Amino acid sequence: MSAHDLFLLGGVFPGIAPAAALRRVVSYARQAEAAGLDGVWTAEHHFIEYGASPSATLMAAHLLAATERLQIGTAVAVLSNRHPVALGEEAATLDALAPGRFRLGVGRGGPWIDLDVFGSSLDRYERGFEEGLGLLTRWLSGDTEVAHAGEFFDVLPVRVMPPGTGRPVWVAATGEGTARLAGRLGLPLLLGMHAPDEDHVALLEAWRREAEAAGFDPDAAEHVSTHLAQIADRPAMIDLLRSSLTELLTRGVGQYVSLKPGRGTRDHAAYVDWMIERHAVGPADHVAERLAQSAEKTGVRRQLLMVEGTGDPNAVGDNIAALGDVLSRTGTAVPEGSAAAAP
Repeated sequence: MSAHDLFLLGGVFPGIAPAAALRRVVSYARQAEAAGLDGVWTAEHHFIEYGASPSATLMAAHLLAATERLQIGTAVAVLSNRHPVALGEEAATLDALAPGRFRLGVGRGGPWIDLDVFGSSLDRYERGFEEGLGLLTRWLSGDTEVAHAGEFFDVLPVRVMPPGTGRPVWVAATGEGTARLAGRLGLPLLLGMHAPDEDHVALLEAWRREAEAAGFDPDAAEHVSTHLAQIADRPAMIDLLRSSLTELLTRGVGQYVSLKPGRGTRDHAAYVDWMIERHAVGPADHVAERLAQSAEKTGVRRQLLMVEGTGDPNAVGDNIAALGDVLSRTGTAVPEGSAAAAP
């Protein structure tokens, strides 16, 4: 059976202030817990209205305190902007304060102005992710002391405090190179909404080959995948979802400032249409069936549900409650022998 978590952007939809968008994330997490869902993963963005939260770990800390049993994850903390040791210390602290409930997901991010503002570099973004990820996982491995000498980081021998617990780090992967890197380190993948299941299967296969070659048990990893999930019994609800998401993407994502000139623009309306067609959008039974089909095709049993696309807090609350109801009744079967069937 699958586990179902929310994926919360904290998007600044029309008519609300960024502070209200942040408070909505907390409200939605509490509603997820009441609805019987399994967890919440929170996003991180800088300087744009696509997401109001600039620190996924800070939001995760608040959500851990605001809920009692939910798994809380970051999807993702942008590693290219952070010193791996500083991020590792934050993750270890959250794991100590809420044992077993925190999940750290990291990603490379993009070639955005964030890199310059935070004193990182385009060079580190393009070539330093592997070194940063290796240092981060070493810090969280349970070792009592860590030292590192590399191209992008030099760390004198220091005590790890608080100590890591050896819990895995989830790695956002949109390309085969990152999937192979995660496989070599034995780290599970965090798969996004932008690609079809067939592409995810290819990434998972590349990951498995590297994990096996490195001596890891590929069936022990709990990969996660992200899905647009909207229960909509009326065409008007789908129309609201389409217009609201398109507006958020066009305005919010359009605010990115790239350090690499000449990057093309995306047709956000066409992308939203593609997501609505591909993802779990429609009547409750259809939503449950779509999620089950994805789990069967990919073998990924933990699914992150993007539920706030309509931008209306009452509609989002109804969506969360309805998802909790239908998924508690139907679940999502996972084929025996798949990587996701491991405990």
